[in-house]
Parts: sequence; structure tokens; C-alpha cells
Amino acid sequence: MSVGEPAGVSVRIHPTAIVNSHAEIPESCVIGPFCIVGDDVVMGENCELISHVVLGGPTRIGNNNRVFPFTTLGLEPQDLKFKGEKTRLEIGNNNVIRESVTIHRGTPGGGGVTRVGSNCLIMAYTHIAHDCSIADNVIMANAATLAGHVTVEEYAVVGALCPVHQFVRIGAYSYIGGGTTITQDVLPFSLTSAKREVHAFGMNSIGLQRKGFSRERLRKIHRAYRMLLNSKMNVGDSLAKLKAETNLGEDVERLVKFVEASDRGILK
Repeated sequence: MSVGEPAGVSVRIHPTAIVNSHAEIPESCVIGPFCIVGDDVVMGENCELISHVVLGGPTRIGNNNRVFPFTTLGLEPQDLKFKGEKTRLEIGNNNVIRESVTIHRGTPGGGGVTRVGSNCLIMAYTHIAHDCSIADNVIMANAATLAGHVTVEEYAVVGALCPVHQFVRIGAYSYIGGGTTITQDVLPFSLTSAKREVHAFGMNSIGLQRKGFSRERLRKIHRAYRMLLNSKMNVGDSLAKLKAETNLGEDVERLVKFVEASDRGILK
């Protein structure tokens, strides 16, 4: 239904919540105490705002999302170039967004939209800035911080207290250890940490096994990583040697394409 009635009319909207008359909220949703839902917010089925959540618009939220207290979604970006343009935030299905998370709308210069996929766990105090694109099944641990225009591919894990530089790409199935400052692209399938200095230690072997990767897939990825990270060849020569081989497999092909498309360089 479009909520244009006083909040007390619906038992699923707490009397202390403030819901704009132009917001679209299905009857299956629960809006908890002291939430504020602004203009041009559209929510899917079975969403829950637990309490003290602020939604600005334009924002589109899919089905089965739970949003915890003191989170703000869809407010204006922290960009000095932003002049009030009508940009938006899009969030998929089945996400858990924990306490004090901030996810901002896009900017005209970045395409006008910030996107979060489905089945993500966004832990407390995470910040996702304007024009970021978060794929499905991503985990962002407590206080992970993405600057603008960051891309996070599917099944990536961004550890706690990790600041990520703008325009960086974080590859699929990668794992970034807590407290790691990321200023260059993180390779798909990699394990990256800042125990001594920030670099990729190789494959995220345990994570890939848990995701059901076969031994043959792991073997091919491991061989590609040895060539990229541990050989004496530069990146260009390593890529050329990999591309010259037959039967690379889709994972290694993805790795090669990721490196070739890098603008900021990769963490080796």
C-alpha cells in the first residue's frame, strides 16, 4: 500500500514512526519505533526497520531486508560537487544491514546510483559511499569504509576497519583481512592482509573450498597466482603467458580480464 494514513492505522507501523505520504510500503513490512521514511522510498515485501532507521529517497529496497537501529539509507552523498540532483539508491533482497550503517545515494558524475545486491551482510558502522556497486553475497565487517565509486564483486569479504580508496575494485571471492588499507585493485580469489605490508598472499583457499570449488578449479587458480605473484615476470609478461595457454578455465580467464581492466593497478 502507499502509506498516506496516520501511522497508528497500521499495527505494523509504530505510532512513533514518521512515514511520508508518498512512500510505498507493503502491508507485510514492519516499521519500528522512531523510524523516518522519506519521500520517494519504495520498499519490497517482508522488510523490517527495527527502530531509529532513516530512509531518504529516491531509494528502492527489495524483499526480505532487515535494517537495524541508527542506520541511514539513501541520504545525500558526501560530495562537494553534489547540488541536490535526483540520484538514487538501489538495494536488492535478503540483506541484513546492521547498526549505524550509512549508505548514500549516487552522484551525477558517477552514474547517479549506488547499488547493493542481494544476500549481503553489512555489519555495524559500515559506510558505503556514493556510486559504489556491491554485488550479491558480499560480507562487509564492522566499520569497513568504502569511498566513492568502489566496486565489490560477488562473495567478497571486506574485513573490519578496512578503508578502501575511491575507484578501487575488489574482486570476486576475495578476502581482505581486518585493518587493511586498500588503495589498489584486489585480485579475485585472493587473500590480502596488512600484517606487515599490504599485499596479496595468494589464494583464498579456505574460502574457495567452503564455496564448493573443486580441486581442479583450485589447482588452475593456484597455478595462475604463482605466475602472477611469485614469478620474476612482470604483470604483462605473466598475463601473456597465461593467455597463450589452452584450457585456462573460466576462473583464470576472469582473473586475466580483471587484471587487464585495472586502472589503479593491482595489489601483488
